[in-house]
Amino acid sequence: MNNIHKSHSLLEWGKAILLAACLALIIRLFLFEPYLVEGSSMDPTLHDGERLFVNKSSFMIGDVNRGDIVIIDGEEKNVHYVKRVIGLPGDTVEVKDHQVLINGKLLEEPYLLSNKKKAEKLGLYLMDDFESITVPDHEVFVMGDNRTNSMDSRNGLGSITKDRIAGKAEFVFFPFEKIRKTK
Repeated sequence: MNNIHKSHSLLEWGKAILLAACLALIIRLFLFEPYLVEGSSMDPTLHDGERLFVNKSSFMIGDVNRGDIVIIDGEEKNVHYVKRVIGLPGDTVEVKDHQVLINGKLLEEPYLLSNKKKAEKLGLYLMDDFESITVPDHEVFVMGDNRTNSMDSRNGLGSITKDRIAGKAEFVFFPFEKIRKTK
């Protein structure tokens, strides 16, 4: 009788562990996943070594918005980029006199202005000009916030198809003393 009780107990534990593993897998595949910021391309907003929680479901039910910080799947396996969406499908994007213009109008970038001293120190306002391009349908134009030190749509990544976007960065969860929502 005791062996039957042990066997039943082990079976129940096995079911609970299997259920927990399945739920963790579903959450990671479809809802949230942690990512590591590597490099300085998103300074002053995000810093090297910070860890982000990325909402993967927001793009399944919604769309990409200008200003979103997104995780982009690289062409190579296990390579990801953290960038900010600047141009949407059909937008004309250009940099003229070191300023980003969308459809001929100056892009308001409060996320850079809130760190203006640091942005000036990094030289974010000294990015090279480039000719106007039109963002193709179903693609977005991305840039790092550290415009002088970022491989992005201007210089290597090109326009990004929406299916390469893994999700939207929601908040920094590590280091713990710097927990904050991303902007």
